[in-house]
Amino acid sequence: MPPQQPLLEPEEDTAYDSSEKVVVAVGVEDEYGDDVEAPPFSWKKLWLFTGPGFLMSIAFLDPGNLEGDLQSGAIAGYSLLWLLMWATLMGLLIQLLSARLGVATGRHLAELCREEYPPWARIVLWLMTELALIGSDIQEVIGSAIAIRILSNGFVPLWAGVVITALDCFIFLFLENYGVRKLEAFFAVLIGIMALSFAWMFGEAKPNGVDVLLGVLVPKLSSRTIKQAVGVVGCIIMPHNVFLHSALVQSRQIDQSKKGRVQEALNYYSIESTLALAVSFIINIFVTTVFAKGFYGTEIADSIGLVNAGTYLQEKYGGGLFPILYIWGIGLLAAGQSSTITGTYAGQFIMGGFLNLRLKKWVRALITRCCAIIPTMIVALIFDTSEESLDILNEWLNVLQSVQIPFALIPLLCLVSKEQIMGTFRIGPVLKVY
Repeated sequence: MPPQQPLLEPEEDTAYDSSEKVVVAVGVEDEYGDDVEAPPFSWKKLWLFTGPGFLMSIAFLDPGNLEGDLQSGAIAGYSLLWLLMWATLMGLLIQLLSARLGVATGRHLAELCREEYPPWARIVLWLMTELALIGSDIQEVIGSAIAIRILSNGFVPLWAGVVITALDCFIFLFLENYGVRKLEAFFAVLIGIMALSFAWMFGEAKPNGVDVLLGVLVPKLSSRTIKQAVGVVGCIIMPHNVFLHSALVQSRQIDQSKKGRVQEALNYYSIESTLALAVSFIINIFVTTVFAKGFYGTEIADSIGLVNAGTYLQEKYGGGLFPILYIWGIGLLAAGQSSTITGTYAGQFIMGGFLNLRLKKWVRALITRCCAIIPTMIVALIFDTSEESLDILNEWLNVLQSVQIPFALIPLLCLVSKEQIMGTFRIGPVLKVY
């Protein structure tokens, strides 16, 4: 009787196999070019490097962010737009450091934490990261379930929407078989759907441009909006996303032994990450200003949440050419589905990196999915009949993300500033303190 095939992969676990990586060479100079200086800028190469930053940006657009946006707009009006902008810029800086770590070392953050820290520290970091991931995944899956309920006219209950959303890991595995670029194209379509949906809502609401500009440029904060402010920061800077980006950048073939090639990759990733987060910032602005224009200063402002937002939008802005309730539902579904799939992606890297689990991808995806779906199903069954309680839970989950940020940020800053790990690409003390 032949021996049973093990689930473990025979070779060392990496973020991507060499056969999966995208080839970014476009000419003879890429084969024989200078090892020290980065080659000149190329639009074709920028296109080949474009993808990881947009996958990373989805964490800035998940249902938790939409919850933070709409509550910020309804309760604080335009006054927290400046915080949204600065949180996005700080998020960009953190994600660029994450990309820098991944490109320069060829290893992602979870792997380096396993290698560099003692067992007790590894376990603490892993548990905190998993807690943050589960918290964000609850919001993402619930957000998708709410969108499904909206688009089905209430026919599909919340728990059933959670079950449907749980199947997205199979969509992920299916797309993964067709290569990294196909997966990235799928997410680009979902981001496009979000942009169109929320831009449509922005057009229906017609917020005052001067008020929006003042909200972005003039800092304001009051004791009444402290919780919303903390939520804005927490839902923008996601701990698991720091781990994810350091792995995503390894989807391109980069020769770490050549300084010029590493610098070239960092240059292109900086450009595409900046573009991706600029798009996410605009989409978040759309959502915040729609709710600021419609509900700020009203009696119902404090009671608006992800669950009832569509109903309030419909009552405020009406049907129009296409009912705004369904526009909101489509955008929310795109946000929920894209973020749950990237959450599965992040969970694989985090679990495999911290625990050195060299499992087959489908096994890892299934384990990661179950870790999030089981608590989400419990939440759905408990809060299905209590919209107010579900919205309060979502608010506190955003606050949880804020509390968890140091458990990703401190290891990142420590590792990316070590010369023995980063070589000449380590960051200086000024950037580290900043």
